[in-house]
Amino acid sequence: MKKWTRWQDWAALLAGAYAALAPLWTETTTRATWTMVALGVLTAAVSLWSLATPDDRNSEIAHVVLGALFVISPWVMGFSDMMPMAWTAWIVGAVAIIAGGLALPESNRLHREHHAVAH
Repeated sequence: MKKWTRWQDWAALLAGAYAALAPLWTETTTRATWTMVALGVLTAAVSLWSLATPDDRNSEIAHVVLGALFVISPWVMGFSDMMPMAWTAWIVGAVAIIAGGLALPESNRLHREHHAVAH
């Protein structure tokens, strides 16, 4: 697979960017804002990493972990009663988990092929 072509990583990038920008148009608190911006920027950064190195399976695992953090963040960070922001976190989390999970088999295959040639 060529660099910069996996749709799952582009989906996670867009979701991360959306999460980071969501506080601009969604009712929020300082804690919710910082949570969404931090997790969103991290998700976008991991997506760029994954797009640049499609055989690196760790980036896909990072998508799943960040997605799980998004899903639990409304409860952990105390904004589960702010439904628009909470739903944003849950949906972005689901997108990151699904994107990482769907891209992982391809990353594993590329990783094996790359390391088989290297040895």
